[in-house]
Parts: sequence; structure tokens; C-alpha cells
Amino acid sequence: MNPTALQAVGALLFAVAILHTFSVGFIARLAEKYPSHAGFWELFAEVEFVFGFWAGVLIIFMAIAAIGTEQGAFRAVTGYLENRSYTEPLFVLTIMVVAASRPVLLAAKAIVDAISKILPMPRGVAFYFTVLVAVPLLSSFITEPAAMTLAAIILGETYFRKVMSSRLMYATLGVLFVNISVGGTLTNFAAPPVLMVAATWQWDSWFMLSHIGWRGAAAVFVNALVVSLIFRKELLRFEIEENSKNLDVPVPVIALHLALLGLIVLFAHHPHVFIGVLLLFLALAHAYPRFQDRLILRESLMVSCFLAGLVTLGGQQEWWLQPLLSKMDSSAVYYGATALTAFTDNAALTYLGSLVHGLSDEFKYALLTGAVTGGGLTIIANAPNPAGISLLQGYFSDSKVSPLGLFAAAILPTLVAVAAFRLL
Repeated sequence: MNPTALQAVGALLFAVAILHTFSVGFIARLAEKYPSHAGFWELFAEVEFVFGFWAGVLIIFMAIAAIGTEQGAFRAVTGYLENRSYTEPLFVLTIMVVAASRPVLLAAKAIVDAISKILPMPRGVAFYFTVLVAVPLLSSFITEPAAMTLAAIILGETYFRKVMSSRLMYATLGVLFVNISVGGTLTNFAAPPVLMVAATWQWDSWFMLSHIGWRGAAAVFVNALVVSLIFRKELLRFEIEENSKNLDVPVPVIALHLALLGLIVLFAHHPHVFIGVLLLFLALAHAYPRFQDRLILRESLMVSCFLAGLVTLGGQQEWWLQPLLSKMDSSAVYYGATALTAFTDNAALTYLGSLVHGLSDEFKYALLTGAVTGGGLTIIANAPNPAGISLLQGYFSDSKVSPLGLFAAAILPTLVAVAAFRLL
């Protein structure tokens, strides 16, 4: 590996950004120590801001390095950015805003409520268990970012906003992140790491379901059941309230919002279309505000900034990631992909794998399942994770989620996923 100066700087800035995400707690305390500059420190303590900022540093370096060259700073920067795909950050922004609307949430809650009522469990436990099973599996159809948004808001309103122990909060977050990552493998079109390889490797939805998806579903079920049983006594204290807002939203309005959500999912790879649907949704929300709660525009924009920064910095990591993956056998690549996913987006790993020719079926299976297995370990491991952090971090101490706390909470459900993909 002989990286160029730009690639070396890109890898360095990527490493700095990762260290930055693990330092947000310390940075947040600086806001209290230096109140005159509290806004500055609070901004740098926002996990979603981290990768966007360091991506900006990379762009500045790229511009400076190109001064005096034949290409020039302007063409160097714009050429690089135009060769990166920002469809996913735009899609996550769009799907988060629409999925978090009151009509869509009411429909999702109605499904969860109906399932939980027929389970032979106490109400507080059954509802919690159902959210952690049904919504992650739903991610295979409505996409992972939409499922993460729905699950985070439902859990936040039903459990997190009440008196809840820190252990249960982190355990819930760890299981949610892992279950969303492995639960999106039932189809070939909804999970980013699957999308990166499905067409190249000619994997259709039946292949995903019969070879990978059912194993992921088993891990989702076991993870949800284990955390529900471990914290059963605490969950028994929660009362599931009937949502009085149901009467405020007519069925046709709910149906219209679900149709808009369906259009966004259908045209997930066509930003010119789904951005137009978003604009239509915003117009409807403005025209009928009585059917809406506060739109999560700020949270969605921050998550989009995070992912855009990850895409920008990720473009300079191929020089070391691809050779590393290509030298591994199928067993090594599974555990290697699981570990590497904690430090880079799992979709980036599978995309790089799709560029390598002559891979065996065992290698392909190991790469994809390893990437989704490690998708809950850190905030950057899976594209929907920043959305979950953004929506739930306000309930944690100091309104921050500890990266180490998340990592520790995700270890057990990750091991369950390892067992599902390697032993079943």
C-alpha cells in the first residue's frame, strides 16, 4: 500500500473523527467549564456534527493542495464531491422527517399495540418486546432509517421519557441498533449494506430470506426476548397509555402519509423524486398543522450532515480497506468485517467487497453477514444509528450517549447475531 498524500491525510482525519466521537462527553463538560464559549463546545460535542466537520477539513486540505496545479482548487474539490454519492444522506433526511410524522407514528403504534395485546406477557413487557422485534423486521420493507426513526420515537415516548434506569436505556439502545442492522436482511432492497452488493452478486429477495434473512430474524427475536426477560421487573412498572391523538387524525390523512412514505421507499435511489415527495409532504404539513407534531427537521439535518461527512471521508479509505479485505479467508473476513464495521460504515465495507472479483460464495456470505453483525457496535457502524442517537440522546445523562456505553451494551446482542450467522 502506497497512499498518496491526500489518501494519507484522509485516513488520518478519519481516525481523528472516530476519536472525536469517543470524546464528546469530555467536550460537553468543557461547555460548563467555559460558559462564555458554551455554544462552541456544545456544537463540537454533537456526534452528528463530528464527521461533517472533519470532512470539511479534508475538503480545505484538498483545495490547498491543488493550488497551483493544472486542475486547480475549484475543479479538484468539485470533481471529488461530484464523484461521491450523497443519495443516502438525502434519503435519510427525507425518510426521517416523513416517518416521524404523527400519522405514520400512529399507524406504527397501532401495529405494535395489536401484536403486543395477543402476546402472553404483561403489557409493559409485551409492548417493549414487540417494538424491538416487529419494527426492526419491518426495516426490510420500509428501509432501516425509517424503522429506526419509528422505533426510537415509540420507545422514547413510551419508556425513555419516564423514570428509566441507565442500564435499561443502554441495553435497549444496544439491542435496537443490532436488531435494526440484522433485521434489514429479509429483502435485497432496504438495508444499505445489502443494496451495495445485491445487484452485483445477483442476490434477490428470496435468496436473502432463505440464506441470511431468517438467521437475522432469529437473532432479532432472541435479542429482544433476552433483554425483555433481564429487565422484566423494571418493565412491569410501565403503563402503556392509549394515545388520545388517534381521534385527531382522520384515516384518509394517515393513508395519504403512508402513501407518501411508500413513494419515498419506492424511489429511494432517485433523489430528484423523493426530494419532490418531501416538498409535497412539507406543504401538506404546513397546510394541516393540526394533524402534525413538531417535525424533526433539525435532527434529520444533523444526521444527514453526519452521513454526508462519512461519505466524504470514506472516499479516501479504499486504499487500505480493500487490500485488507481481499487477503482474508471467509472466516477471517466475517470477524474482520464485524470488527471493521465498528470503525466504518458497514455499507462502505460491502461496497468495497463488491469491487473485488472472483470471490467465493462463502466469502460473500461472510462479508455481508459480518458487516450487518457489527452494525450496532458504534454510531458510525450503520447508517440509521445516528438517527437513533439523535432522537434518544436527550433522555440520557447530560443529553449524551456514551460511545463506550453503547459499545458495551451492544456486545451481547452482537454475539447472539454471531451465533445466528455462524452456527445456524
